[in-house]
Amino acid sequence: MLVCLAVWLSFATTDVAGRILAIVFPVAAFVALGFEHSVANMYILPAGDLAAGRPIDLAALTTNLLPVTLGNIVGGGMLVALVYRLAYPPEA
Repeated sequence: MLVCLAVWLSFATTDVAGRILAIVFPVAAFVALGFEHSVANMYILPAGDLAAGRPIDLAALTTNLLPVTLGNIVGGGMLVALVYRLAYPPEA
């Protein structure tokens, strides 16, 4: 939800400084709260296995990616997008 919120906030500004300022707080909160992003985990988890000299553990990757991806879809796709859709309905 926080990453999607950062993207939406960046669309609401017109200059570069405003965009930077708009994304700093949601992304900082995302990192500080220890949330995970499915696309980042698709790289980090196999890279960690390879760096440790282990084969890529597909079972661990799946058990991590499934809840993280579902959380990303619900948080970003439903909560943020739905609130924006309700707040700014399309003009007829």
